[in-house]
Amino acid sequence: MKLGIISVAHMHAYSYANAVAKLDGVQLVGVADEDDVRGKTAAEKFGVPFFADYHELLATDIDAVIVTSENAKHQEHTIAAAKAGKHILCEKPLATTAEAAQEMIDFCREQGVILQTAFPVRFHPAVVRAKQLVEQGKVGRIMAIRGTNRGQNPGGWFVDPEKSGGGAVIDHTVHVVDLMRWFMNAEVSEVYAEIDSKFSDTPIDDCGILTMEFENGVFATLDCSWSRNKSFPTWGDVTMEIIGTEGTISLDAFSQKLDVYSNEKGLKWVNWGDDMDSQLVKDFVTSVREKKAPSITGEDGLRAVEVALAAYRSAEQKQPVVLR
Repeated sequence: MKLGIISVAHMHAYSYANAVAKLDGVQLVGVADEDDVRGKTAAEKFGVPFFADYHELLATDIDAVIVTSENAKHQEHTIAAAKAGKHILCEKPLATTAEAAQEMIDFCREQGVILQTAFPVRFHPAVVRAKQLVEQGKVGRIMAIRGTNRGQNPGGWFVDPEKSGGGAVIDHTVHVVDLMRWFMNAEVSEVYAEIDSKFSDTPIDDCGILTMEFENGVFATLDCSWSRNKSFPTWGDVTMEIIGTEGTISLDAFSQKLDVYSNEKGLKWVNWGDDMDSQLVKDFVTSVREKKAPSITGEDGLRAVEVALAAYRSAEQKQPVVLR
């Protein structure tokens, strides 16, 4: 199977490329990027041809593409790939508007190609185990969930709303909301959010607290802020506390690490655990090979984006926003 990458704007492009290299019978054959320096650097590192025009990459005999461009360009690149008959793994958030996400979903369905949203945290063993425990009824009926996805401000195009669609809220809401939906097989019905800019000089939202109610009556909160300072050991976290009538699950997806202290660098984390990105790419490749529906759909990406966008509306209107 042959894969290409459209844009290496998002840092996950490198980990996805490394994941492709680990798979038998799968080959990364090209990188396309409108930024020559960025694209050529990546292509040289991966040992593949560089394409200044992504249409030229799509005209080759590749089977699928990984879209890791700026958020606002996901729609353009996904639609073009679908027109070319290529299957697509698209970085989160799926799009910057619900309308764009829906168009991507509909067009890929019409063209008969797979559209998978890149939510790698679903493949973390601790997350998988938590899902199993919930389904086995070990915590009883879920009453509430508290989640965090706190990170560092990535800078660059992430703080340009025209390219990113927003700041910390759209960047860090989608992962944990997807997990909450997946654990409970339930949709968010109402969102209330308080959003601000507190941690950086950039005039973009870098902190937010979401309060959500699900259709099944579960109450959930999420801290989705870029509140980690530059010297923090890693870019952020993904944690959840799932509170049920029979028990509680505490989940930390970044706990597979060693704490290393030194006079030169202070505290650093050395990860020894599982590679979520590799499992995501392997899952996508399996879906393409077996011509089956993806485990994480475009609809999953849309539902998570809807919650983030509702959070922005809620903060602006200073009142809850009803989704369904």
